[in-house]
Amino acid sequence: MTSGANENLKLVIESILFVSDDPVELAALARVAGRREEDVTEAIETIAAEYQARGLRIQRTGTAVQMVTAPETAPFVEQFLGVDEDQRISHAALETLAIIAYKQPISRQVIEAIRGVNCDRALASLKARGLVTEVGRASTAGRPYQYGTTFRFLEHFGLERPGDLPPLPETAQQGTGNLEQGEELEDQGARSQEPADEELEEPGARSQEPEDDQA
Repeated sequence: MTSGANENLKLVIESILFVSDDPVELAALARVAGRREEDVTEAIETIAAEYQARGLRIQRTGTAVQMVTAPETAPFVEQFLGVDEDQRISHAALETLAIIAYKQPISRQVIEAIRGVNCDRALASLKARGLVTEVGRASTAGRPYQYGTTFRFLEHFGLERPGDLPPLPETAQQGTGNLEQGEELEDQGARSQEPADEELEEPGARSQEPEDDQA
């Protein structure tokens, strides 16, 4: 692909991402631009690199992409939009979220085996906040649902892609899901707050109301 064609493709991608309210499938971008998905992926990586010095970021998963504001500008964006919420996520939900983020796709049964406690309420809370979603079914008996993180998760924690998560500490890799994993994940938050009693401040500005310590 020539330099001129590449620049034109970048313009098309940026324009579509700018007007889209939701993540856009790579296949849709390729279809509209009349290019191969490989070309679209290459152009997206170039755009993402260029945005590092600007107020925008490109978030992408394996099949979709979206344009968002840079996490370091969040306080200014929130002030401009008049967002002033005190939202929290509990330790239990944060631990569950960390396990899903690092082990996805993963079933509820496996999460509970790692944590050693029931996680129904924590999962429900994370799903309600849009941080995790069902991404398929396991091939084991009963074919339980498997969970993975969402674009909303990337927004909350200032990540461009799931692979940008920090490496787990050696103790967490050898052991079970614990608060260290949750704290490692929280450190990635672009708008993380200080812990309050049994709960941690959630960095997201558009989440739901605070839950109790069991969620």
